Amino acid sequence: MRKQLMIPLALLMLVMASCGDKQEEKKDLTAEERTVLYQSAIENARDAEMNEAVPAITSEEADLAPAIFGLIGVTEEDMQAYAIAISPVNVKAYGIAAILPAEGREAVVVDGLQAFIDRQKSNFQTYLADQYAIAEKARLETLEDGTVLMVMCEDSDQVLDTIKTAIEAGT
Repeated sequence: MRKQLMIPLALLMLVMASCGDKQEEKKDLTAEERTVLYQSAIENARDAEMNEAVPAITSEEADLAPAIFGLIGVTEEDMQAYAIAISPVNVKAYGIAAILPAEGREAVVVDGLQAFIDRQKSNFQTYLADQYAIAEKARLETLEDGTVLMVMCEDSDQVLDTIKTAIEAGT
């Protein structure tokens, strides 16, 4: 009887050990690998038109990087890895950001993204009611791996869930 119980227990322990290894592998992504993961997650959650209209910034060398960093109040030094797709034009409440803050910089990143959301709400409150509604539903969340995820767009709940699932799966 004991032998019969030991085999399933041993199998369960093997499965649990291999799950732990997979979690460790995800945490060991380099900054470059994590940036690619973030960019892919964002692009796969959007249609081709949005990917072309509002490309994800993954480097400070991108043409719009200084403007976008200014909009969300962060610098390259505040982030280990990132992909940020924010409309710099003030006619659309749109922004998606996946950022792994640099050590000790999480508050700067979270505060900057929250300030961006608050500004968008204020900008559109009396200007464009449909865009104000989108800004109102913006989501800002910190994932288990430390990624700060902000989503402000139509269907923000669904888009956030899609990106979050991709990041957590590491694909």
